[in-house]
Amino acid sequence: MPENVTLYALSTCGWCKKTKRFLESHQIEYVCHEVDTLDGEEKDRVREAVAKANPRKSYPTLVVAGGGVVVGYDEDKFCKVLGL
Repeated sequence: MPENVTLYALSTCGWCKKTKRFLESHQIEYVCHEVDTLDGEEKDRVREAVAKANPRKSYPTLVVAGGGVVVGYDEDKFCKVLGL
C-alpha cells in the first residue's frame, strides 16, 4: 500500500465524495484538501500543488507519492496507482 496519498477535492463535488468512499472502502489512508473550504495562503498553496499535479486544475485529483496522479473518478486507474 502506498504511504503518501493526497486527495484534492471540492466539498460539494459528487465525484470527490465518491473518490473518498473508494479510498475508505479499500482502507487507504489519505490526506484530503477540500480546496473550496480553505482560505488565504493555505488555499493558494494547495491550488499550486494541484496545478503541479494536474495543469487543468480539475477535481478530484488524487496524487500518490511515487505512483502517479489520477484526475477524475476512475476506479481502474485508482487501483493501478494504489497497487490494489
